[in-house]
Amino acid sequence: MPRMFDTVKGLGITLSHIFRKADTISYPEQRRPHPPRTRGRHVLHRYENELERCIGCLLCSAACPANAIFIEAAENDSTNPTSPGERYAATYEIDMLRCIFCGLCEQACPTGAVTLEGETELVSFARSSMVYTKEMLLEPRGTATRGSILAWAAPAPAGADTDLHVPDSRGQFDGAWTTAAAVGKANLPVNPSAQRPTGRTEEPQP
Repeated sequence: MPRMFDTVKGLGITLSHIFRKADTISYPEQRRPHPPRTRGRHVLHRYENELERCIGCLLCSAACPANAIFIEAAENDSTNPTSPGERYAATYEIDMLRCIFCGLCEQACPTGAVTLEGETELVSFARSSMVYTKEMLLEPRGTATRGSILAWAAPAPAGADTDLHVPDSRGQFDGAWTTAAAVGKANLPVNPSAQRPTGRTEEPQP
């Protein structure tokens, strides 16, 4: 009897969808807009003064679980800097065949330099063309956007599980308390004099 009830219940769900309008669209002639938090193709951003946000710190490469990001940092020219930091990314490559679009690179970046945007049509006929270079990822001069980082900083969509938030106990970047994901918002004030958490074992001094 319980099995019969489950069968009737399943058929009822099927019948309730028969008279609904189909959701199928004629792709690629018709396209649905992507949600603002879609994790697609990476973009390297600039500041309003056209300096690159990336400072070659390699945090995104270290956070990548698929080892898809390769960076070679170089020292900035003091007379003509590429980024506001001491270094910049002379080489920045992402192997899109390795990338799992988890967004950890975006969360680890302290300057908001890399974000995953809504472009998801990344197919190619050659493996070599799936290695995206810095020239392919960097925003053109004259444009300076924050990308999807603003969507992630905005309040969670209606119906989202807000209990699964990123811990951020102090709301500042002191290198100890704030998580890399919270630093990835790129809007936390820096407090280098903040005390580190207690409970760590210090190495004995000779």
